[in-house]
Amino acid sequence: MGQAALIDFTYEMAADSAGMKLALSVFSDRAEIRDDLREDAEIAGFALRQCGPLAELLDADPRPLGELVFLDCPDLDGAGYAALSQLDERAGRTGARLIVSTTVDALDAVYGCCATSHPQILVNPRRADRVIALGRMLADLSGLRVRELSEEDRLTLLRITEQVSHIAERIDMLTPDSTAKPSGESVFRFGSAAPSRRRNGEGPVRATRPPLPDPRLVRRIIQQRQLRGRFFDGDLFSDPAWDMLLDLTAARAEHLRVSVTSLCIASSVPPTTALRWISQMTEAGLLERFEDDTDRRRAFIQLTEKSSDAMARYFHELGQAAAQMV
Repeated sequence: MGQAALIDFTYEMAADSAGMKLALSVFSDRAEIRDDLREDAEIAGFALRQCGPLAELLDADPRPLGELVFLDCPDLDGAGYAALSQLDERAGRTGARLIVSTTVDALDAVYGCCATSHPQILVNPRRADRVIALGRMLADLSGLRVRELSEEDRLTLLRITEQVSHIAERIDMLTPDSTAKPSGESVFRFGSAAPSRRRNGEGPVRATRPPLPDPRLVRRIIQQRQLRGRFFDGDLFSDPAWDMLLDLTAARAEHLRVSVTSLCIASSVPPTTALRWISQMTEAGLLERFEDDTDRRRAFIQLTEKSSDAMARYFHELGQAAAQMV
């Protein structure tokens, strides 16, 4: 199975839902990236609207960009970030979808600029990663809307995507040049709240939420989880959702802000994979984004009140045995 076969396989997953040609615009200063995307877009059946360097986007060309825009920006200056913010707002108004390819160094600024369109963000992607992103968008834009799926289906789609990514990694290494739940029940469900208590025969009164755990305890658990990687293949214990919840719990108890780059590192999976999980967990109500008051180009991630409550009750249930680990 070579690179071309992977491309065909990825688009076959979306082909059944495709009923019309969708317009795609590509902006990149790297000619080889534009050439690859042009070829992949033709295979996928996109109608290529624009394909050129970033200057064409920065010139604020009034022509419609199409349903999907792929922006390759490994490095942008101040004007470039301003243009990205404008593109994000434009996509939010028109309903166009964005795929943004960048680097770890630029990730926080790129994430901060994209507050409206909720793009797919790829970090140092291989060609196979770009193919997978196009395939996901093709399915979405052709009618298979992720937000219309059940939580179980969304998690299944996410795991399938990661499996295809693993296949792509194996192909790159071989290439010389390079139990179902009811649909109404969320996979990312929260445990039932603490039992209510009755007071003097009156109606139920919700029990007080326990405090967040000692952050030293949470950090110790994180260190122990990371220690496993010294002795076993990391894929055996891949659980980015829990690692991110632990990191955000400790940060909340320490009154620290967590950038998207920092959270990707804490997840112990590649940044592009971590970003998919962050997006999924945000949709599920576990995480939320908040802007930096002093720099609109920066944004941070934190637990929602509901997930913070769930983490506090989880550690409360662990009790004194867990506290002895500090």
